[in-house]
Amino acid sequence: AALRRRRPVHLHRRRRERRRPGRECSGHQLAARQDPSPGAGDGDRDLPVEDAGAGVLVEALEPLGDVYVVAPASEMSGAAHSLTLARPLRIRQIDERHWTVDGTPTDCVTLALNKILPQEELPNICASGINHGGNLGDDATYSGTVAGALEATILGVPGLAFSLVSRERFDFREAAQFAVTAVRKVLAEGLPEGTLLNINIPAKEINGVRVTRQGIKNARPVISEHIDPRGKPYFWIGEEYFNNAAADGTDYKAIDEGYISVTPLKSDMTDHRALTAIETWNYLKDSELLYKS
Repeated sequence: AALRRRRPVHLHRRRRERRRPGRECSGHQLAARQDPSPGAGDGDRDLPVEDAGAGVLVEALEPLGDVYVVAPASEMSGAAHSLTLARPLRIRQIDERHWTVDGTPTDCVTLALNKILPQEELPNICASGINHGGNLGDDATYSGTVAGALEATILGVPGLAFSLVSRERFDFREAAQFAVTAVRKVLAEGLPEGTLLNINIPAKEINGVRVTRQGIKNARPVISEHIDPRGKPYFWIGEEYFNNAAADGTDYKAIDEGYISVTPLKSDMTDHRALTAIETWNYLKDSELLYKS
């Protein structure tokens, strides 16, 4: 979903400089892309416009400006940061501010910023979610919710991903209220270059907010095998979780203690600490490069 402020303001000029030609906009706009419900990992899923979490988010953001929604037309569990390249994509316009795309969350953001929204209505921020279930630790890499915010960031629009950490109770009101706070703060203060925020909200009494790092998921894959009516096997991928204590400073720890977790992420996946550790690779001989004996 995208939201455009009703009177022009001029924030994030430094960010706008990195946008591709045609991304400049005279008004102050906000974008909220939708995702949600249980699926891969802790419940990453991406659903169409009528999804409850996304709908509550859009309603909460509407006082800030004009909201535009571009959402997957069907569930996209575990789509992560994938683009649809092997088939054409179809855009369906629901009304003047709502569209669906028969593709992934990344497809939605790419088409929203490069095709659907006019140049004068391109957003200054992308709010993705609210996801049904957490996107904590390693699960962020599977998440379409996080991927939507990531793609927006890559394309020069600050991205925020919102997830409600729950498996049963999905009351999105407090999560949406904090989304408004987070959006206002980012619009006022900006974010470091190329950074998105992965925000997870506990589904219980909230004690505050903590800036966290990604934790490590204590789980193992569980494969469930079944036989279809034609006698052919099919499989469901699931997970079994272990209740090990979460490390201090992680997103898991914050959620366990009733805090909203705010984790800054980047598209740069370089392990900068390892650059020195593997420096000897720079000195491989020609014979070693070609694996000669």
